[in-house]
Amino acid sequence: MHDDRKLVEARLERVLRERVRPAVHPVTTPLTVEIWSTSGEPVPVAEGLAAPTRPIAAGDPWGTPWGTSWFEVTGQVPEEWAGRTVEAVLDLGFTPRQPGFQCEGLVHEIDGTPVKGLHPRNNYIRVGAPAVGGERIHWRIEAASNPDLETDGVPFGPTALGDTATAGDAPQYVLGELRLAVFDETVWDLVMDLEVLGELMTELPLDGARRWEILRAIGRALDAVDLQDVNGTARAARDELAGVLAAPATPVAHRVSAVGHAHIDSAWLWPLRETVRKVARTASNMTRLLEEYPDFVFAMSQAQQYAWIKEHRPEVYAKVKKAVADGRFVPAGGMWVESDTNMPGSEAMARQFVHGKRFFLDEFGIENDEAWLPDTFGFAAGLPQIIKAAGSTRLLTQKISWSRTNSFPHHTFDWEGIDGTRIFTHFPPVDSYNCEMTGKQLAHAARNFKEKGVARHSLAPVGYGDGGGGTTREMVAKAARLRSLEGAPTVQWETPADFFAKARAEYPEPPVWVGELYLELHRATLTSQAQTKKGNRRSESLLTEAELWAATAAVRTGFPYPYEDLDRIWKTVLLHQFHDILPGSSIAWVHREARETYTRLAEELEAVIAGAQRALAGEGTGELIFNAAPHTRRGIPPGGASAASDEGARVRPVPHGGGYVLDNGLLRVEIDGRGLIVSVYDHAADREAIAPGQAANLLQLHPDFPNQWDAWDVDAFYRNTGSDLTDVSALGVEDSSVRVVRTFGGSRVSQLLSVPKGIKRLDIDTEVDWYEREKFLKLAFPLDVRAERYASETQFGHTYRPTHQNTSWEWAKFEACNHRFVHVDEPGWGIAVVNDATYGHDVTRTVRTGADTGTTTTVRASLLRAPRYPDPETDQGVHRFHHALVPGATINDAVREGYRANLPERRVTGGVTEVAPLVRVDNDAVVVSAVKLADDGGGDLIVRLYEANGGRARATVRADGFAADRALLTDLLERPLAGAEPPAVADGGFALALRPFQMVTVRLPRSTGSPA
Repeated sequence: MHDDRKLVEARLERVLRERVRPAVHPVTTPLTVEIWSTSGEPVPVAEGLAAPTRPIAAGDPWGTPWGTSWFEVTGQVPEEWAGRTVEAVLDLGFTPRQPGFQCEGLVHEIDGTPVKGLHPRNNYIRVGAPAVGGERIHWRIEAASNPDLETDGVPFGPTALGDTATAGDAPQYVLGELRLAVFDETVWDLVMDLEVLGELMTELPLDGARRWEILRAIGRALDAVDLQDVNGTARAARDELAGVLAAPATPVAHRVSAVGHAHIDSAWLWPLRETVRKVARTASNMTRLLEEYPDFVFAMSQAQQYAWIKEHRPEVYAKVKKAVADGRFVPAGGMWVESDTNMPGSEAMARQFVHGKRFFLDEFGIENDEAWLPDTFGFAAGLPQIIKAAGSTRLLTQKISWSRTNSFPHHTFDWEGIDGTRIFTHFPPVDSYNCEMTGKQLAHAARNFKEKGVARHSLAPVGYGDGGGGTTREMVAKAARLRSLEGAPTVQWETPADFFAKARAEYPEPPVWVGELYLELHRATLTSQAQTKKGNRRSESLLTEAELWAATAAVRTGFPYPYEDLDRIWKTVLLHQFHDILPGSSIAWVHREARETYTRLAEELEAVIAGAQRALAGEGTGELIFNAAPHTRRGIPPGGASAASDEGARVRPVPHGGGYVLDNGLLRVEIDGRGLIVSVYDHAADREAIAPGQAANLLQLHPDFPNQWDAWDVDAFYRNTGSDLTDVSALGVEDSSVRVVRTFGGSRVSQLLSVPKGIKRLDIDTEVDWYEREKFLKLAFPLDVRAERYASETQFGHTYRPTHQNTSWEWAKFEACNHRFVHVDEPGWGIAVVNDATYGHDVTRTVRTGADTGTTTTVRASLLRAPRYPDPETDQGVHRFHHALVPGATINDAVREGYRANLPERRVTGGVTEVAPLVRVDNDAVVVSAVKLADDGGGDLIVRLYEANGGRARATVRADGFAADRALLTDLLERPLAGAEPPAVADGGFALALRPFQMVTVRLPRSTGSPA
């Protein structure tokens, strides 16, 4: 019997490939094709439609890298095809590779009306069903010759094709056949029957009766097919399969909610401008498929992608809006883009939801309840609170299934964040966000589902992503056959909301996962493309300042608040937080443009800040120091300004044993002849910070050649080898600091070490002229602290991670994310390492041997990498970093110094001696993360604050500059919270009592007479 099984399976595969599938289009006639090409940026549709063309034939090369070609296609349906179904089959030269990673096209009527996208596995256009005969075909196809970034047959290898500056002009594709064809629906249905049953059969138990029942039916169907007359015998073959296809699923079968989907990376192996076209092609396909199949439902996330269609392809957008109104094209996720969630700061993560949900509300009147992040590289522990504050309660993701060390124990669960907020979360057990509705995938979903016995529902996102065209008619047909089929999960097209409602109803008390959802993969995305990360951090900080000072100036002076400019800039920054841009995993073109964009945004924001501060400072020649950080510094109030004063003599380095000593009375720092820090002594605590015999500010260089995914991954074995960079090229005094210069390989590092007067902090400014390849550069601080866990800043608080490796879960976190600080401590004393631009880090611990058996806890900041794919020139060039070591720091000190490092003081000439803060908070544990005017333009003041230390806190908040007689608690979209008791306002202030890490948004209405 086993030999019989193998024979039938082999027979099925060959008959399908060589006889049945080709018979779907039994009669064809060629179309006439001409071409016009441009190697530059895409031209407007009207220009492409009118461009002069030349003849081109199947077999001819076309398409420079990243070029655009307009094909003119003409032909006529033969009269003898009247009464038959006719469609065009258009092969632009598609390769066997995955859809979305090669050429694509969008077909237009000659008047410019978009018809349908063309993709490798979706290359047909229905002409008539039935045709009347004689119909004339006249289309123009906008075709993108996006390179297939395989290199010598190796996917994801170094390539020069990732930027127009290096890609060359060699043709990328060879035109295939473009033809009209008769479509035999009976044969096509037979293909679907055989594929569904064949795929199901191979997944069923070998000794089960159902498998053999299907096998025998397939054998009979193949016997019924005359291989010389497939079209004439297809009906008889289908009749042999009808019985096994009619057998219903068992009542306990797993239930799959299928959601049409096309996960489109907003940039990755293509630039942003190409994503605009990928989205238009896919949306054209999906609106057409929705018209053809009334049960089908399609969901698309990322408000930015809808906005692109609206701006660039209004004809497509009109179809999308209609389908959304019909409830079948579903805006999902409520975010501006599917962003990274590890690295965006508190406000940026909040604004992803603000701008995403507001777009869906304004455009469609829809407020969806789920965050939709199938491909994001892990999830920060502060995210649940943000999701809830945006008015959502659910999360869908897929990527955690990629973890390499530990299998996540749930598919449906409650995820609890740092403040205690819980979000109902689902990981589709199909383990794909590009499900093709195959028997293997559905069987895997049913077997893999970890909630068996207590729940039965899971979701499957169905369709080709990344410009692959979305869901296909074949997937829809398979879903129809799997609606209730014995041996398979049941399948039903449903919206994400419908799925979540059913899943929650059947599982009202799911298990709880507390803390971050750490992805045990793609850890190097916290470091790759350092310039992109620095641009993001700087943009976030400048936006904080721009909103604060513009709001203060608007309230105090009538300064025109730049609503539209800030809205546009925020959206641009949010776009660049997409999970392949900010993580550094896109082609060179994307990161080149990102650097240019961040530079432009910085100039705009600096102009807003300068204008607002000039308005506040007034005319005069005095000097004021503006402070945007949320903690008082040297008498300058947070969010205010005071007159500059002489701070007295600066700290001077003292020569010491071949090195230098920096001492400001609070901190004594010894730098040896190698330029390494061998002592950091806290005078008040009578405590040494550096572990005995160790040196801090130590640059360490490791080989960095992961097993796969160069820009994404760093594998644990990188730590097995490496070198300490201790050779010094120059060591000397520069003003009140010590300059250290090192050279290694082809690179050069210059560092400036200093201790500011009156502050217990060591500042380290590092410039790296980096020309290494496949290397990983770390900055190490071995600290004399026994810490079993450490804190790293995340959105609206911090999260703890162990320093030990008791289990595989702890071991797997050998590279992790922090925002502005990492803090380690033992009872009574701690140390913070703060930064202005880095995210990746590792923390390890060792127990010293010999007479001293103390514990060394080493904090290392990840500075630079040099992967070769997808950008072979990743990080080459000059980089600047700021780090600081803060001995004796509490968590509150770490928060303060983290903000100081990212929001430096500004000196402005003016006539006033002080600018009072617009908002004051009387408890340093409560941090103000945003001060701005309300997005609706009404002039109300918005204040967002959070408890930063991880404890309960009471604080009084006061507004200064207008009469605040009311305060409203709102969600992130600045709408009053239902059922929330407004805080009582007295004397312009109100009291708040906050839970650990609780974030609160307050709206302070202003009278209509207030300047704005």
